Amino acid sequence: MKVSKVAASTARRIFTMCQTDGRLDEEKLSKAVKMVATRKPRDYRGVLVSLKRLVRLELQRNNVLIESATELDEATRQKIQSDLNAKHGATFNFEYRTNPELLGGLKVRIGNDVWDGSVKGRLDRLAEAF
Repeated sequence: MKVSKVAASTARRIFTMCQTDGRLDEEKLSKAVKMVATRKPRDYRGVLVSLKRLVRLELQRNNVLIESATELDEATRQKIQSDLNAKHGATFNFEYRTNPELLGGLKVRIGNDVWDGSVKGRLDRLAEAF
């Protein structure tokens, strides 16, 4: 669905108003969605589609996927979690996966951001340089 600039702007304003201390407040969001759905302002469907997209992106930003070549011990997991929470000032939902193709190191994905510190990633970057 093509969303107009006005609808996208309105959705961003609503999304901003639904935040408390930089975090999404589900109660405020629920009330805002109900209000938009009942009042049905111009292009309300576009507003709801844009708002849904913003909420999805916010939820993805709180998920962290950590891939490693071998299973990480609990002490390493706790260290990674505390470092990421301290650095970004947020609490994340962590998911750990074992991927033997990485050969070594870690690959961390937070939302759309990826930090690849794996041996495979370094070898790939080296191969691209030639």
